[in-house]
Parts: sequence; C-alpha cells; structure tokens
Amino acid sequence: MPIVSRGDDEDDHQSLAGAGAPPWADLDFDPRDPDQVKVHYNLTGWSFEQRAELAEVLAERSVPHAWEGDELVVPEQIESDVDAMFDELEVEIGPFPVPLLDESGATQITEFELDEWPLADIEVLQRALAEAEIPHRWSSRTLQVDSAAEHTVDDLLDAIEAGELASIDETAEAPDGALHDLYVHADRLARDGSDSTSRAAIVDLVGRLAPDAPPFGLASRAWVTIMERAVAVEVSITEGAELLDVASLADELRSACRPYV
Repeated sequence: MPIVSRGDDEDDHQSLAGAGAPPWADLDFDPRDPDQVKVHYNLTGWSFEQRAELAEVLAERSVPHAWEGDELVVPEQIESDVDAMFDELEVEIGPFPVPLLDESGATQITEFELDEWPLADIEVLQRALAEAEIPHRWSSRTLQVDSAAEHTVDDLLDAIEAGELASIDETAEAPDGALHDLYVHADRLARDGSDSTSRAAIVDLVGRLAPDAPPFGLASRAWVTIMERAVAVEVSITEGAELLDVASLADELRSACRPYV
C-alpha cells in the first residue's frame, strides 16, 4: 500500500477502499494552487513495471494528477476514487512495498550489504519484503530496515539463500524477441492473409505465450491487449477464416504491437 499524506505535513497509512469512477472531467486541478487541498501517495520502492502500469491507468481514466518526485499528487475531492484504483492495482500488480520513512532520524536502522547477491535473489527478496509489509528502502544493493524488523529480515535472507523461497515468476516472461516477431508476422498477414510462413509462425508463437508473462519492461495491461489480438489471429487461422478476416485481425494485432517495437 502506498503511504498517503494530506496537505504538506500530515502523514498516515491509508487503507485502499471505495469503488466507482468519479465524474472528474469538470474538476479544475492546479497542483500549484496553495488553496487546493491535495493528497500525496508515496510510491518509494515501486518497481518500474508497477509505475508504468499506474501511469497507464491514470492516462486511460484521465485522472487529474501531478508528480512530485516519488509522490503521486491528486486533489482531495477524488481521494476515495484513487484509493479504489490502488485497490484494483494491488490485485493485479501488487503487493506494493512499504517505504521506510524516518524524517526525524529517531528510528534505528539495520543495513544488509547484498552486493554479491544475484539479481534474481534480490527480486525474490523485494517481493517477500512487500508481502510481509516490512518498511524498507534501498541504497544501491544495500537494504535498510528498522532494527525492530532485523530478525524477520534475517530469516527471509536465510530462506532465500537456502532455496526455500523462490520467485514464482522465474519463467513468467515471454521468450526473447516475441513482441518483435508478433509484429513482423502480423504485418505480413495484414498485407497478405495467405502468407503460409507467417500463419505458421503466429500459431506457434501464441502456443508459447501467456497473458500473465509479458516481455521484460512491458506493462502487463498492454501485453494482455496484444495477447487477446494475437489469439484472435491464431483462432482465425486454425479455424479456416476468410483471408480478408485474417488480414483484418492481423492489422489489429500489428497496431497493438507497433508502439512497443
């Protein structure tokens, strides 16, 4: 869960709740207006993929917002709706890390030097910390936690080193070049629905891809859309659809892929 603050100096942990899309089209939001009450969501520690997914949802829903460093800023009037949006996102791309914030300097910090750890183990640790809701922050490969959580983190590190915790996503990534290949063969089929090489390639590719295993760096929402269109092309081929229908569906797949290749 992101840490939420209102105004300039009131911080607390806000649960994510609420539902529905607000009629904010007429809301005039100026983040520079000193009289505008704003809500700040601290996203320190979020991964690139999580931030990309959030940015895509904000754009899709035309949510009025601004960015201040690691904080998402929205008008107070739509706080409950944004809370609900985070609730949805946590189901899809969570859990979210809890940042270690200690502006007063009163918290005792324990550091774990993990320079020798492989990236795969670091990723497992990051997810485990998020799932356990342990406040933490990173300085390069150095993990910093509240000393009160030291023993819990020690146990996590021991479990990862012993192989007792493994990433559930180790193989959940599309093969190298899959997105490029989808685009190339969709382009050929859009021009000629009878292209036998591209027909066979699309059928083979779709059989090796999954909606929950996007290529590295591609937001899952975009990948789901691409996969839906790729499956539509594959079905049209295997079920013997008219060539013009195959070409039309391939054109939709090509359009979905184009922004990312």
